[in-house]
Amino acid sequence: MATLTPDLAPSVDVLRARVHEAFPDLVDELIQLVAIPSISSDPEHEADVRASAEHVRQRFEAAGLTGEVLRGANPDGTPGRPGVVARTRRIEGAPTVLLYAHHDVQPTGARKRWSSDPFTAEVRGSRVYGRGASDDGAGIIVHLGALRALAGDLGVNAVVFIEGEEEIGSPSFVDFLQTHAELLRADVIVVADSHNWRPGEPAITTTLRGNSILTVDVTVLEHAVHSGAFGGPILDAVTVAARMIASLHDEAGDVAVAGLGGRGDADVDWPEEEFRAAAGVVDGYQLAGTGDLAARVWTKPAINVIGLDARPVAQSSNTIAPDARFRLSIRTVPGRDPREAMEAVADHLRAHIPFGARVRITPDEYGPGYRADLDSPVTADLRWALTESWGAPSVDIGVGGSIPFISDFQRLFPQAQVVVTGVEDPLTNAHSEDESQSLPDLEHAILAEALLLARLAIGG
Repeated sequence: MATLTPDLAPSVDVLRARVHEAFPDLVDELIQLVAIPSISSDPEHEADVRASAEHVRQRFEAAGLTGEVLRGANPDGTPGRPGVVARTRRIEGAPTVLLYAHHDVQPTGARKRWSSDPFTAEVRGSRVYGRGASDDGAGIIVHLGALRALAGDLGVNAVVFIEGEEEIGSPSFVDFLQTHAELLRADVIVVADSHNWRPGEPAITTTLRGNSILTVDVTVLEHAVHSGAFGGPILDAVTVAARMIASLHDEAGDVAVAGLGGRGDADVDWPEEEFRAAAGVVDGYQLAGTGDLAARVWTKPAINVIGLDARPVAQSSNTIAPDARFRLSIRTVPGRDPREAMEAVADHLRAHIPFGARVRITPDEYGPGYRADLDSPVTADLRWALTESWGAPSVDIGVGGSIPFISDFQRLFPQAQVVVTGVEDPLTNAHSEDESQSLPDLEHAILAEALLLARLAIGG
């Protein structure tokens, strides 16, 4: 066994040079990852998800780690998607650091909307394009590159956990952690699945909104009837559903449901023109809500209709629709219980049912938010590493999306300090067409993680 000493930590300049020299090979590694269509939500790609896990295991073993492809069990007892756990050689007395990313990816959507084949990575300018190039193939490469840069100088016990089902809500995650707890238990957990503030500007994710999803069924008739013979006294179910949906926001576009909380100020200024460009907002559309723009995305609640079942226009007829169904996504304030938020929305909907329609509200899923410990020594170490690598001050940001498994890490490994960072940016287009990754930011992120690991090895 090696002995932990401060002398094992290489200098910043040495690590920077190592990462820079290895970076072309690491880009090739990312291109190989993109080529595997590991779409966890599609049963037809089950073999690809297995192939992706095996490929990742082999890459970390080639870097000197011992790796395994492991599974947890879903709540119904079926096997979860394959994840990879790889470990470095044990150093007595050294802290253990868990490095998390995921190897599964989102479906491509309409391929005609892509500028190139989503599973053939293409470098254009300073970015590489392809499905999973950023979310979260880049996260895998950050861990791989940092460990390669520290080969022979690593002063911590590193455990790499590359999950295989993050894009479908991590259904077997809790069982995976419980089943393989002895392999995964750590003093520090680094999650590389989040954002930077802008290209060239690093960030620590300090808050994540939670998420609750519910489905609402609206019924006004036992069966469809002629709109001429009965229209007037009877509103169709789609109109009734629309009135319920409209009640969820006030005239300014703020959420009108009582008790969801949130604050309207943010630590950074998000220029509206940058937000509109990143989201592809059409000309003339006015942004909804009040307060700082960043707060509207990070620390205030949001409610959106993510699905609506009604008669398609192609099948329309002069009859009154007897029923309709819609599904809501509720982004909850960091630190708020998502179940309580869902109940508040359900109570609001029940209080706003037009004309006594029959309504059934069905909870679908919950995902807790996250609030970082800003006083944690590891947070300070990460802030130093990011700033040192980029040569620009790191900022604290929130993220409007959810990473519910972070709360599982905190609950099952309460002794661990969790920090969240990443390589995405407003131009990444994760989950959408032409997903891409900034190559300069990827190189900086690799160096930052290597610096963080070196810092942790010598106690900060």
